Amino acid sequence: MSKILTEIIKKSEYKLTQFSDSTIDAVEQNIVKKNDQVYIKCLVRNKDVKLTPEEIVRQLYIYKLVHEYGYPIERMELERAITFGREKKRADIDIFNKVHVTSEEIIVE
Repeated sequence: MSKILTEIIKKSEYKLTQFSDSTIDAVEQNIVKKNDQVYIKCLVRNKDVKLTPEEIVRQLYIYKLVHEYGYPIERMELERAITFGREKKRADIDIFNKVHVTSEEIIVE
């Protein structure tokens, strides 16, 4: 397991126990350093984002959804505003229905 991921995660409430070593190894291949900061190439946004504990877990879930469950990246959106009754909240990962492309099929928070 990556020392970088372990160091960032250990300072948080997040755990990596639900992810296999192969998933963690695959995602850590997307880690880059710029200007003394650590970033990860986001699989959905296709750009480098700052590596935080929440982002580590998000990228691991994205990898798992794509490679283990077969959901296409094209049907995913991150940080989308979702209405729950009168409240709006931001979902970490939103997967849209393949037939009704504007309807959420899965919401990951």
